[in-house]
Amino acid sequence: MLKRKKKLWVNWHKWTGVFRVLLGLGLSAHLVMGMAFPVWAYGSFADGILQFTEENETAGLSVTAPAAILMEASTGTIIWEKDSESAYRPASITKIMTLILIFDALEEGRISLEDVVTTSEYAASMGGSQVFLEPQEQQTVETMIKCIAVASANDACVAMAEHICGTEEVFVQKMNERAEGLGMTSTHFENCNGLDTDGHMTSAKDVALMSRELITKYPQIHDYSTIWMENITHNTAKGSKEFGLTNTNKLIRQYEYATGLKTGSTSLAKYCVSATAEKDGVELIAVIMAAPDYKARFSDATALLNYGFSIVQVYEDLNEEDFGQVPVINGVRETVGVRAAGPFRYLDMEGADLSGIEREVQLDSEVQAPVGENQNAGKLLYKLGGNEIGSVELVYDENVEKAGFWDCVIRSVKMLAV
Repeated sequence: MLKRKKKLWVNWHKWTGVFRVLLGLGLSAHLVMGMAFPVWAYGSFADGILQFTEENETAGLSVTAPAAILMEASTGTIIWEKDSESAYRPASITKIMTLILIFDALEEGRISLEDVVTTSEYAASMGGSQVFLEPQEQQTVETMIKCIAVASANDACVAMAEHICGTEEVFVQKMNERAEGLGMTSTHFENCNGLDTDGHMTSAKDVALMSRELITKYPQIHDYSTIWMENITHNTAKGSKEFGLTNTNKLIRQYEYATGLKTGSTSLAKYCVSATAEKDGVELIAVIMAAPDYKARFSDATALLNYGFSIVQVYEDLNEEDFGQVPVINGVRETVGVRAAGPFRYLDMEGADLSGIEREVQLDSEVQAPVGENQNAGKLLYKLGGNEIGSVELVYDENVEKAGFWDCVIRSVKMLAV
């Protein structure tokens, strides 16, 4: 035991000696630590113990995957990126767009969660990651969503594509149209599940864009993407049997703040993940493309998320209050109410004191009828330290028609009566 302690002490002095030499050559402690430890272990030495510090962790961020991006969800701000616009094979993170189209159809009332979906011969033949749906097997839309979001089921994707659009081909056309609408300039889909095929490509940035669309427009996706294990029931001509779904996203169990979203891997795409997480009101999206192995994709995603949470804070004002009344000239009503067009969000990465944010209302002194609902009425300015950091449009909250002859007569009579 004494010999082992002595050896460790010698090794310690040996390494500290190396550190002193490097520092003597003018290298900073940050650089030395950056060369010596992986991204999750950046810190500083004190009393011979490695101290994990937020400052050093953010200074030394790196990922092993060739392409990655970190985005704040509410504003879409890109916090960190690496070759984020180059096209890569997406594997099963393709299914993020498939889920968007499914939730689009739900929102528009074209399908419901209780609808029964019948599996075709073609859908049942997908192979790869699947839940082994059989031809003519029926499952509800909600069960299919669980199969896709949790178990990354290729067969369930095609069954849903056919249920919504008749054929996978038409569904994929809609996927590409939706991608174009989101500004996904490096993306082209050839199928709805991500199986390797020529021309089926996207980028880390585009994956972040579609991930943001899914989690902000349809936050209920987290009800499914956070399921760790759940059983479904196969009811077929062969009888009834249970089948266990297990989440392919290990961060759901391994990372405290994880909320989703989707993994992907094939021999050509390697290992991908779009990882979403939320902490203290901040929601982040970390996308990793073409990582060398499954451990690297999760460690890279974790490093990005930790980095983001260490520097990002978000100020949010829902702007749900009444902003007063504006006089209406020649209207059937004398005044019209004002409201904000939407909430305001501001992302800070400099450690500013966001409690110092002030608002300034700039409003029309009067408005000429006719007035349209949602017509511009002014703006709500936000300032920090005297500097403008953003604004929200103020709009009128209802229509006010122009007063006619008899409206003016009636108003005059009422004034004389008073």
